[in-house]
Amino acid sequence: MKLYCLSGHPTLPCNVLKFKSTTIMLDCGLDTTSALYYLPLPLVHSPRLSKLPGWVSKDGTVNLEKELKECAGRVFVDSQPEFCLPERELLDLSTVDVILISNYHCMMALPYITEHTGFSGTVYATEPTFQIGRLLMEELVTFMERVPKAQSATCWKTKEIQRRMLPGPLKDAVDVWSWRTCYSMQEVNSALSRVQLVGYWQKVELFGAVQVTPLSSGYSLGSSNWIIQSHFEKVSYVSGSSLLTTHPQPMDQSSLKNSDVLILTGLTQIPTANPDGMLGEFCSNLAMTIRAGGNVLVPCYSSGVIYDLLECLYQFMDSANLGTTPFYFISPVANSSLEFSQIFAEWLCQNKQSKVYLPEPPFPHAELIQTNRLKHYTSIHGEFSSEFRQPCVVFTGHPSLRFGDVVHFLELWGKSSLNTIIFTEPDFSYLDALAPYQPLAMKCVYCPIDTRLNFHQVAKLLKEVQPLHVVCPEQYTQPPPAQSHRSDLMLELQPPPVAYRRCSVLGLPFRRRHERIQLLPELAKALVPSEIKPGISVATVSAVLQSKDNKHVLQPVPKPIPVPPSKKRKRLLEEVPELLTPKPLLSGAIPLDAFLASLHKSGVTEVKVEETAGGHILHLQAEDALIQLEEDATHIVCDTNEPLRATLRDLVLRFLHKL
Repeated sequence: MKLYCLSGHPTLPCNVLKFKSTTIMLDCGLDTTSALYYLPLPLVHSPRLSKLPGWVSKDGTVNLEKELKECAGRVFVDSQPEFCLPERELLDLSTVDVILISNYHCMMALPYITEHTGFSGTVYATEPTFQIGRLLMEELVTFMERVPKAQSATCWKTKEIQRRMLPGPLKDAVDVWSWRTCYSMQEVNSALSRVQLVGYWQKVELFGAVQVTPLSSGYSLGSSNWIIQSHFEKVSYVSGSSLLTTHPQPMDQSSLKNSDVLILTGLTQIPTANPDGMLGEFCSNLAMTIRAGGNVLVPCYSSGVIYDLLECLYQFMDSANLGTTPFYFISPVANSSLEFSQIFAEWLCQNKQSKVYLPEPPFPHAELIQTNRLKHYTSIHGEFSSEFRQPCVVFTGHPSLRFGDVVHFLELWGKSSLNTIIFTEPDFSYLDALAPYQPLAMKCVYCPIDTRLNFHQVAKLLKEVQPLHVVCPEQYTQPPPAQSHRSDLMLELQPPPVAYRRCSVLGLPFRRRHERIQLLPELAKALVPSEIKPGISVATVSAVLQSKDNKHVLQPVPKPIPVPPSKKRKRLLEEVPELLTPKPLLSGAIPLDAFLASLHKSGVTEVKVEETAGGHILHLQAEDALIQLEEDATHIVCDTNEPLRATLRDLVLRFLHKL
């Protein structure tokens, strides 16, 4: 069993597991943090960004004025943002049989895998993961296509230039030559046509070799952990899980028990922040800004935490006497996202499920929409510009601040200290995200909300499910670089976890020892069991083993076909394999004292006994013979006296069972 790690980002994993003649890809996350190295894509012409000076090296030897621009003391790439893909050279991805998706954030690289590697297998995901993943991909494609860039920057990626000439942080960007521009909607549709929908606890057979089962992970709508098991081995894949009580179904922990290997990834990115505390801070900062007459900008994804933010604000704004403040949700897929959250009732927690049968909408944002307190728009153009009023709260993307409607609001509101931008998504460093907008007068508040498992919760979970081996990203086996003294912010297990990094190939620390074989009824009838211990019987079997579609069946040995007499009879008979009666199998142990007594009775008196690591050696000095007694074998060495050898053999056989 081998594990190939294709991603270096622990919360955007992509691993390939080779297990029992199947090749299974576990997630295909897309690392969009590479967008932070690029200039923002404004929706309307930005004089500030268009007048930025080009970058030339200090000695003048490298001139990349068309590709790199200097902005607010840093150098950015002036081109369509590109993304860091999973590694595609480590193994032939056309050999991947299936892809298992754990949540919609971990499927964003799917079109790169299915459309450009020769992949011809099946993708398995739950319906909410599939539908919301489609929305997020559609949103990303729309963000890119509506602000096209004429030029594409490639020269700066040259290894010589990037490593030796460029200033940081561009100098330290990883794997830049593998970065790619965004896929098209046609590629998205083609990739999603390969997806087969599954439900929680639905068992899916893969070629008769292994069975895969999705379990609720408690993190987002439809998010899953996966069990991959054969008859005798079990691998659990735990990615993006949460034990907090939010809107999804709670995490299924009991099904993870008795795992030979547990692959763990997708833990919280901010282990020191309490989600409830961050939510409280979010509300209080928002209220403070609105009361002062300012606007609040929340860069966010179009699904996930936004549902909880709206629910929290729904209750908070009334209690704070700010019930008239309008909320605007701007995204190309805003309407679909809000509707999907209301119709996936069976994927919600029990509390929200019960509302559906009253009937009531499970999320309060339905009421916010009805009362006109929450309005959603596909973009800032059209209806929004005529209905927009301030002070207000705007939820929009993209959290990287490099593309999407958020770029326009930062240009619009950034010069006023009355306004506030509140970061809730933990995927991007807020300082790096804001770098090309400096100097910025608006207030910045960092309230990252990440409901995924922290190290304390993981330690408790692993103690309960007790896997034999844990495999995890290297980042989880050491404290964060900024807090090297915090040993509580790492996994401390016995035995220590097996760690991986991008481009690692691990031989997983257990071997398959057993295989299930079916016995046909007619063969079973012919068995003659012999009792070797009280309650334990053994029988020998002579059969033909047939292996097909990873199923193994023992069938009776075919009888030779009777051949009619003819001139060719002799030759044909010679071709039929001769079926010999199998020799009996011997079992049991030879007690030394009793065996010496039987030798004495047979007239062998001069016996010298020598103890060895595996048993005893008996020297029959007068007869010039030697008997070696071991746990699993007995050897008789008697070169010249054949009658004596036969006598000694018979004495040995008296102490053994014949099967």
